[in-house]
Amino acid sequence: MSRSTRYARLSADEFRTRLSEALDLYVAAMNYPAGTAEQRAPMWLTHALRDGWRCVAALDTDDALLGLAYGYRGSPGQWWHEQVRRGLAGTEGEAAVRHWLDDYFELTEIHVRPDRQGRGTGEDLLRRLLADVPQRHVLLSTPEGPSRAWRLYRRLGFTDVLRHYRFAGDPRPFAILGRALPLD
Repeated sequence: MSRSTRYARLSADEFRTRLSEALDLYVAAMNYPAGTAEQRAPMWLTHALRDGWRCVAALDTDDALLGLAYGYRGSPGQWWHEQVRRGLAGTEGEAAVRHWLDDYFELTEIHVRPDRQGRGTGEDLLRRLLADVPQRHVLLSTPEGPSRAWRLYRRLGFTDVLRHYRFAGDPRPFAILGRALPLD
């Protein structure tokens, strides 16, 4: 039986209230080990305080979280911004840094419960999150390799900004993907 999905913008307070549920979803969707949620909680709470932060949740008829996406205006001094800036400057040069990082929205997290993946929830979350974002570009990072997320990003026109990048503290290679806004 198919369950109905409703989408809701979450305020920072609503996000904080649902943080444990959101982190459980994150761990399940990313197949991370137990204990990862506790490490991420302070970072996610800090993200909710950033300029331009917004969050969209996919909820079932019982109000359980099926998916979540959030992000904010990227700016100098933020860890992710500085990591990507360093990578771009080293491989693509300062013109690429200015092009991508002068005015962008960082799609920080987007996750769908594993048993709900492949049903359009991720695309719905992404479109709702990015609707009316005032920045010129959206950027995200995703682990390298084929996945449903990759197919979604490519289908929506995301292109390579930086490939096989290794963030400080994570041995896995990541791709930085971006595209102009608004989404068509």
